[in-house]
Amino acid sequence: MVADLLIRRARLRGQVGDLRCVEGRLTELAPRLVRHPGEEELDAAGGEVVAGLVDHHVHLRALAAAGTSVLAGPPEVNTAAELAGRLAGAAARLAPGGWLRAVGYHESVAGVLDAVRLDALVADRPVRLQHRGGSLWMLNTAGLEALGVADCAETGVERDDLGRPTGRLWRMDAWLGRRVERGASDLGAISRRAAAWGVTAMTDATADRSQAETDELAAACADGVIVQRLCLMSPLGVTVPEATAGRVVLGPVKVLLDDVDLPVLDELADRFGRIRGQGRCVAVHCVTRVQLVLTMAAFALAGARPGDRIEHGALIGQDQFAGLRSLGVSVVTQPGLVATRGDRYLQDVPPEDLDDLWRLGSLCRAGITVALGTDAPYGAADPWVTLRAAEQRSTASGAVIGGAERIGRADALALMAGSLLRPGRTSALVPGIDADLCVVQDGVPTHTVIAGNVVFRA
Repeated sequence: MVADLLIRRARLRGQVGDLRCVEGRLTELAPRLVRHPGEEELDAAGGEVVAGLVDHHVHLRALAAAGTSVLAGPPEVNTAAELAGRLAGAAARLAPGGWLRAVGYHESVAGVLDAVRLDALVADRPVRLQHRGGSLWMLNTAGLEALGVADCAETGVERDDLGRPTGRLWRMDAWLGRRVERGASDLGAISRRAAAWGVTAMTDATADRSQAETDELAAACADGVIVQRLCLMSPLGVTVPEATAGRVVLGPVKVLLDDVDLPVLDELADRFGRIRGQGRCVAVHCVTRVQLVLTMAAFALAGARPGDRIEHGALIGQDQFAGLRSLGVSVVTQPGLVATRGDRYLQDVPPEDLDDLWRLGSLCRAGITVALGTDAPYGAADPWVTLRAAEQRSTASGAVIGGAERIGRADALALMAGSLLRPGRTSALVPGIDADLCVVQDGVPTHTVIAGNVVFRA
C-alpha cells in the first residue's frame, strides 16, 4: 500500500522546509507547502530527513531463531564455566526432550567442541550449538541420534578416523532446518524493531533458501507482518510470487566458498556462467584472501555485470583494488564486526592482516562500489552499530582497528541506503524517488516512512 504524506519542518541539506509524498513517491520540496485533502501530516520538528536505511546483508530466519536461543559466546559468555552454567540453566527450563539451541560460540570460551565435550555439558537432551561464524553446528550425542546423523550422506558431516560423526556439521543449515522443528519465530517483531532503527529495506543473504521459505517471507510482506521491502537471495529455480511485485524482489544467487573445499577456477567460472544464463547476478561469500583471489579470477573469466557482489570482503589487499574497480563488482561489507568482535580480532588476527581487515574508506577512495550490511544475527542487528563503526573503527574496549578506513557520517548513511539490486548505488533526496525516508533527531530515528506510510513514530 502506498500513501500520500506531507512532512512538515524537515531539515534537508541544512534547510528546513516541507516534503510531499504522493502515491509512495517524493514529489515536492519547498519552504512551505499547502496540505492537500486526505494527506497525512507528519511534523519532523526540525529533524534531519535522510534516505531510509537499507541493511544489504542480513539473515532474517536466523535472526528470528536467535531471539529464542541461548547466547554461548563473547561478550556474554567468556569461560567454560560460564558456558556450562548457561547451558544447564537453559536445559532445566525446557520441556523434557526439547532441543536446546545455542548460538554465538567461539573457541576462546572452551576450545574446540564436539559431541563428547558437549555431552559433558548437557547429555540428557539434544543440543545444537552454532559457531558465531555461522557455518558450523555442533551437536551432542543425543542430537546426533535424534537426527540419525550416522546414516547421513551429506558431505558436511565431520567424521573421525573410524567414520563416526564427531558432532560437527559444516554448512548444513538447510538440512538441520528440515529435521529440527522450528520454534515460533516472530518476524513481525524483527520488522518492527528494524523500523524503529530507520530500516526501510533489507537483503536476506541466506544462500540455500527453499521455495517454501521464500513463499513464507513473501507472504509475511504481503500480509504486512514485514513492513520493509525485501530482496531475497536464493538458488536457481526459486521464484518470488508475482503478488509481491514491488515489495519483494529476487536477488542474486549466493555462492559459498570454503578454503578446505575450493572449486577449481574453471568450475567456478562455469557456475557463474550458468547463473548468468538464468538472468541472475552473483553474490560470492569471501572472508579470506584465497576466496577473494579465486572469485576475482572467475569474474575475469566469466565477466561481471552490474549487481554482482562480494559479500563481506573481510580481508582485501590493495593488490585487489584495481580488479574490483575495473570489473565493477560491489563489496557489501560489515564494519560493525569491528565493534562487536574487534578485541578478539586483535588477539586472533596476525598483525600484518589488520590493515586489510574490513576495509571501507580505502575502497571508497579507490573508486570501488561499497555498501553496508549488519550480517545479523552474526553481527549486531542495530544498523547504527554498523554506522558508528564505519565512522570510528573502535572495538568494545576502545581500541582502533584500521583507523585509516574511517568514513564520515554522511558517507556511511549513503552506503547504508540505495538500491536493493545495485548495492552502493544511491540517489539524492529529490522528487521522483521512492518515499522511503527516516527522520533523525540527535542521531536517533524518530519517524520511519516506507512508500509514504509512516511505519514508526518514536
